[in-house]
Amino acid sequence: MNTFEIAGRAIGPGHPCYIIAELSANHGHKLENALALIRIAKESGADAIKLQTYRAETLTIDCDAEPFMIGHGTAWEGRRLYDLYKEAFLPWEWHEALFEEAKSLGIHCFSSPFDNSAVDLLEKLGTPAYKIASFELVDHGLIARCAVTGKPMIMSTGMASEEEIAEAVQVARNNGCKHLALLKCVSAYPAPVEEMNLSTINDLSLRHACPAGLSDHTLGTTIPVAATMLGATIIEKHFTLKRSEGGPDSHFSLEPDEFASMVHSVRDAQASIGTPSYEITPSQEASRQFRRSLFAVKD
Repeated sequence: MNTFEIAGRAIGPGHPCYIIAELSANHGHKLENALALIRIAKESGADAIKLQTYRAETLTIDCDAEPFMIGHGTAWEGRRLYDLYKEAFLPWEWHEALFEEAKSLGIHCFSSPFDNSAVDLLEKLGTPAYKIASFELVDHGLIARCAVTGKPMIMSTGMASEEEIAEAVQVARNNGCKHLALLKCVSAYPAPVEEMNLSTINDLSLRHACPAGLSDHTLGTTIPVAATMLGATIIEKHFTLKRSEGGPDSHFSLEPDEFASMVHSVRDAQASIGTPSYEITPSQEASRQFRRSLFAVKD
């Protein structure tokens, strides 16, 4: 199983869990909010901030016909796809400022591109890696475009069958991707805990000989910690300044104190795993005097 680096940070078994703070649509169309979220991600102990790079016009069309309306079973039910993407859109002219802010703070910044023009922009900005969103895992052209850059790739697997995951991995590797990771994902917002099947994380790693982790959309912080205990080497989680301010993704995103708590818990969880051991650890030495002992009190 291979490990790899993103901008000098080792990722994979034997290395600290790589924690990605997903900014997504939680900027509220204010650059200052996006910049603040980068600073919060750094302060929380995250390793990276992740953006989403697209234009509504390249994802869908401005139309209210049934195929372009969001159906039942999501938080965005009844809305037009075009309107949702317009609301969630991260202005392209912000990208340079966001990358520069991250660089100045010493936190990685990369993005999920949704078409080739987005890859072109991210290449100009010197992105250190690419993230393929679950919805784009079947877009082999996009995967190939990212792969030919030679940058590390992280791919989410929500909604994908075993065959679709294998095909995406093959496309990435056939087009030059030497450093790949896969994330278990349930593409529901929020995702039900009982559908997480976290055991899949290790199976993904074994099947595809690559690091594996979790892109999490459950509420709270329990599932990322559980995933870490099961061997996840990457954790991705949405975060926001304040859920009450609303936004397309705010309802399943963590607030700053919650995100920081998750990072701390993930670090503690990973540190606690260790290896099978029956040695007396240093912290226990002083407690040995409280054990039952035999002494001769008479000669």
